Amino acid sequence: MPELAWWAWALLAVAAVTVGVSKTAVPGANTIAVAIFAAILPARQSTGALLVLLIVADVFAIAAYRRHVNWRVLLRLAPAVLIGLTLGVLFLAVADDEWVRKVIGVILLAVIAVTLVRRRMGRRVAGGGSHRVAAASYGTLGGFTTMVANAGGPVMSMYFLASRFSVNEFLGTAAWFFALINLTKVPFSVGLGLITVPGLLLDLVLVPAVVGGALFGLWFARRLDQMLFERLVIVFTVVGAGYLLLS
Repeated sequence: MPELAWWAWALLAVAAVTVGVSKTAVPGANTIAVAIFAAILPARQSTGALLVLLIVADVFAIAAYRRHVNWRVLLRLAPAVLIGLTLGVLFLAVADDEWVRKVIGVILLAVIAVTLVRRRMGRRVAGGGSHRVAAASYGTLGGFTTMVANAGGPVMSMYFLASRFSVNEFLGTAAWFFALINLTKVPFSVGLGLITVPGLLLDLVLVPAVVGGALFGLWFARRLDQMLFERLVIVFTVVGAGYLLLS
């Protein structure tokens, strides 16, 4: 078990609650957890420890929104996401942590800018060549960023937001997307030494906080209107991008 000060445990507990809330109510909010874990734990260990907690929260998200998933969108994204995951594994093997964070931060800000411009022009990610290009670009970026920093949430949130999903369809599709992706990442993370025994012991302590956050998120999501939901997604995406750029 890592030896940490009480305040460090308190911050990790807050991060664990945020993980639960992000899965059942506000996608993208888990970038706060990414920031806290990276600040307290060694970078590689923080990535593996957070991945396990994300998988725990995925279970609650799937259970809550299993009937609202858009499988057509997930199937369309799958090839590009697998390419992104592969690129992420290769990138992790050669890049240091600082370079990884800054590259992802730039990507996220670019994604936000493009998404907001498209929405202002009244365009949607839908049908035809535009839809295929969007699925390929967002899917590749999402797979890449989730592999290297568990930061795929903001990227894919922008894609689902541009697709104009309802709150439930957004959360259901995101739940299945990240559950499948996070499970796929496990063998790679073990092979890269990201998941360790001390990290698993730390996760065991933090699991109750994840469960509490997930349950609170379910309560909160029922009270979110569409406009507030979309604004929260954008705000947390900007915060996540800023952290990755400046950390």
